[in-house]
Amino acid sequence: MRVLVTEDDENLRVAVEASLRGAGFAVDAATDLPEADEALAVNAYDGAVFDRMLPSGDALGYVEHRRRAGWSVPVLFLTARDTVTDRIAGLQWGDDYLVKPFAVAELVARVRSLCRRGATLPAPVLRSGDLELDTGRHEARRAGTLLNLTTKEFLVLERLVANGGPVPRAELIAAAWDELVPPASNVLDVLIAQLRRKLGPPPVLHTVRGVGYVLR
Repeated sequence: MRVLVTEDDENLRVAVEASLRGAGFAVDAATDLPEADEALAVNAYDGAVFDRMLPSGDALGYVEHRRRAGWSVPVLFLTARDTVTDRIAGLQWGDDYLVKPFAVAELVARVRSLCRRGATLPAPVLRSGDLELDTGRHEARRAGTLLNLTTKEFLVLERLVANGGPVPRAELIAAAWDELVPPASNVLDVLIAQLRRKLGPPPVLHTVRGVGYVLR
């Protein structure tokens, strides 16, 4: 799942980013509304976190404007404003509201809940040949044997199984990482090599030259 975090307080932003990444999210960060606008123009997100009071204005008005235009990404507002009126306004245009100071672990739990609520639920179990992925438990099996996969390995394998055909490199990188990973990075190649080793023989994960990878 990919999340946009818009927060101008550097220490808080770094802490939130680190905690979300540690929980398996791909995270992009912005420090103000223009940067958030740029990120939203080029990326698809499962959820967004906005500090309400930013140097460029109140994020509540920004989200309201996007909502009126049909934007539906789940939003969690962060703010020091904790009056009932503020909470009602935040929940009118956002989906959750967290008052500062807060426990970062609670924010991670709320973001996970929001992303699940906003997403179209995937099939509980995905299959390709003798591969079986339980998307609810994040468990993968081949011929009934449980595979010891990392979060990123599972996300890449899930995208490959769900697609059913060749998947471009950029799409696989977006599924498990974020925009900090340059397209020319070899992180995907390293992960694919690890996946092939864990999947074992006979080989099912193949390279499609000039495109990406496919399961068959």
